[in-house]
Amino acid sequence: MQLQEIVEITILPGITRDGKPEGFDRIVISPGDTLSIVGPTGSGKSAFISDIEMFAHHDTVTKRTILVNGTYPPEHFIRNPAQKPVALITQNTKCLSDLTVQEFLGMHVRSRKMDETGVINRTIILANEFTGEKITASARMTSLSGGQTRSLMIADAILISDAPIVLLDEVENAGIFKEKVISCLKNHRKSLIFVTHDPLISLLSGRRIVMKNGGVDRILEPGDEEREAIAWVTRTDETLCQMREMIRAGELIRSVSCG
Repeated sequence: MQLQEIVEITILPGITRDGKPEGFDRIVISPGDTLSIVGPTGSGKSAFISDIEMFAHHDTVTKRTILVNGTYPPEHFIRNPAQKPVALITQNTKCLSDLTVQEFLGMHVRSRKMDETGVINRTIILANEFTGEKITASARMTSLSGGQTRSLMIADAILISDAPIVLLDEVENAGIFKEKVISCLKNHRKSLIFVTHDPLISLLSGRRIVMKNGGVDRILEPGDEEREAIAWVTRTDETLCQMREMIRAGELIRSVSCG
């Protein structure tokens, strides 16, 4: 349980790689907001979410500042992992400990001083909604696939960490059901920030932050003009997900339809 309710996160501008001021006044993120960070490789996407994760205070290479509820965050948000309100999940998430899923989650529950009753089972059930590869309590963490691991970390962030801010760094190719993840995080009123190259995730986000040369180049807030594109990409993505599961099951793909 967080000691301070987070009403909003504010990102104050820093500088580009050329030392020029970023072209925005402030970015305010509220519970339930979804943002995607887009741009070419090397444009500064990961540095942007890294600033949020570490609550930068004009002390990183970008010179950005992150505020919580309009002021500098308390020290325990930065220094105490058990009270950190940010969950960062990357494409390189791995577990080196040879614990079972049950043991791994139990250790985390105890570190958070939570009541274990039911929460571990609920976390595994939720994680299985995000992946087609079933996760069991007895499975070893080191044996999980990338999609299973990320699905478990997302479910953990929702139910155990209860992090109000979830940062996802290029996890779209990890075999997770993206729409279910986004919908679930929104329903739990999480502030959701994606670093992504995925068209569906970008289109489903409320805002797109376009990065260039290490800084924010533009902030897009599309409306109804992208509705048709969202519908088409959603149908296509559903077809690809179905094909992925059929291939995993050893089936032949005899026909393809995007609806």
